[in-house]
Amino acid sequence: MSSRVRAAIALAALVFIAAGPLTLGAGAASAQEPCGGRIVAGDPCGDKTGGAADVVGSSELRLDQETFTTVVNQVGKNKIAVNFTWLLLAGALVLFFQTGFALVETGLTRAKNAAHTMMMNFVIFAIGGIAWYLTGFALMFGGVGAIANLGGGTGVLDGLAKVGPWGIFGTKGFAMGGIYDVGVMAFWFFQLVFMDTAGTIVTGAMAERWKWSAFVVYSFFMAGFLYPLFGNWAWGGGWLAALGANSGLGHGYVDFAGSGVVHAVGGLSALAGAMVIGPRIGKYGPRGEVRTIPGHNLPMAITGVFILLFGWLGFNAGSTLGATDLRIAAVVFNTVLASCAGALAAMFYSQLRSDIGKPDPGMTSNGMLAGLVAITAPSGFVAPWAALVIGVIAGILVVASIQFFDRRAKLDDPVGAISVHGVCGLWGVISVGLFADGTYGLGWNAMGSQTLAGTTVRGLFYGDVGQLWAQLAGVATLVVWAFGLTYLFMKAQKKFFGIRVSKEAEIEGLDMPEMGTYGYPEWLPETSPVLLPVAGGQE
Repeated sequence: MSSRVRAAIALAALVFIAAGPLTLGAGAASAQEPCGGRIVAGDPCGDKTGGAADVVGSSELRLDQETFTTVVNQVGKNKIAVNFTWLLLAGALVLFFQTGFALVETGLTRAKNAAHTMMMNFVIFAIGGIAWYLTGFALMFGGVGAIANLGGGTGVLDGLAKVGPWGIFGTKGFAMGGIYDVGVMAFWFFQLVFMDTAGTIVTGAMAERWKWSAFVVYSFFMAGFLYPLFGNWAWGGGWLAALGANSGLGHGYVDFAGSGVVHAVGGLSALAGAMVIGPRIGKYGPRGEVRTIPGHNLPMAITGVFILLFGWLGFNAGSTLGATDLRIAAVVFNTVLASCAGALAAMFYSQLRSDIGKPDPGMTSNGMLAGLVAITAPSGFVAPWAALVIGVIAGILVVASIQFFDRRAKLDDPVGAISVHGVCGLWGVISVGLFADGTYGLGWNAMGSQTLAGTTVRGLFYGDVGQLWAQLAGVATLVVWAFGLTYLFMKAQKKFFGIRVSKEAEIEGLDMPEMGTYGYPEWLPETSPVLLPVAGGQE
């Protein structure tokens, strides 16, 4: 066959494909519908797909009560379905946090600990998922009641243990016993990934010396008890949330997406853990001089920060629990603005504090995370200018805090988790009590019927000093509960079981002693013997 014949056949085929299949017979003709003025088969533009028949079973509408009820019910179902979809998508974005955390922590630590650090960030999700299923979710949300954006079915969570008028913990939903509800399941997943974020913060501050077995035990404790108890007090109808109704302090403790509930809990627990476990070998000299232990892969760490920024959009905006709450646009706007402000503030401030007068990539990255952490609590309640201010302060604060803990307090935190999540998490909590402008929060913490400084959330700068006192009560509780309880738990672990690897294992690197494999087999530590098996079973 000549090339001209082949070209002619190919051209004819292209014309046939472009024109579409031939229409043959009456059946095909009846399937033709207009689409942009063209006669085509099927419904390529979706003009006919979906209609009255999908709601009431017929394309002929009747103006009667039955039809009206059917249509209204379908509209309501669609609204909840949209919220479900938004919540599950946002939860998936937050789940992607784990990738970001894993890259940040692994990149900022040494290559000889890469497998161990990455494994902690991976397994914390599995541990957290089981603990959340067994006890965590019930303790935190077992008495939360119905959630309007997710439908009335979540009213099965109606068990809240109280001391007088003060809620202490939930009592429904242990291992999801007696609960088989789609709304609860969607809410369970979304809150699972929030809990997992708090748990993985601790791994960064204790990296490169935390014994694996001690990590596993503490992770169950964090996910199944420590995190959900404070979470109940703030988000589950507990006593902090009720400070407005019971004590007249604004709307009670307010935390839109978890600067306190998630980040400060994780950061303050990390502080306790770093204090108990002690600094890495070689971090401080015999006279207390500070030695820098650089991470092995800064590009990996910065990539992790980008991933965290991406996931944070679901973290904050998803906390509306519904796409039908259009405040999500303001939440995203504030989140992005604060992250940019935090990064630039940290970059310029670290350059001013630097001995060489250069911007610090690690500090700049932590500045972005600091801005994100700080805006998490107020993101739904503040104006953009306030988000900018909150981010700038967080960016400066994180640099000063990291340098304080590293140089003055002699606390070794390889990734800056204490400062990013603990210190800036507390700042985020306080900022609600200062900058909340009263444009949002109607009914927050069941305060819609009250008239304390209006029915929306207002901070000190907008006339409600009570809101600031409620936030400060939350800060004090966070320090006592998250830091105090973790400190006692880890001291007990250290005394009876040990929490730190041996000196030899730490010098060699934790990959082989704790994991039995190297993260980078081609980058074997010089202090480690070559033990990798080769062909024939020889070493």
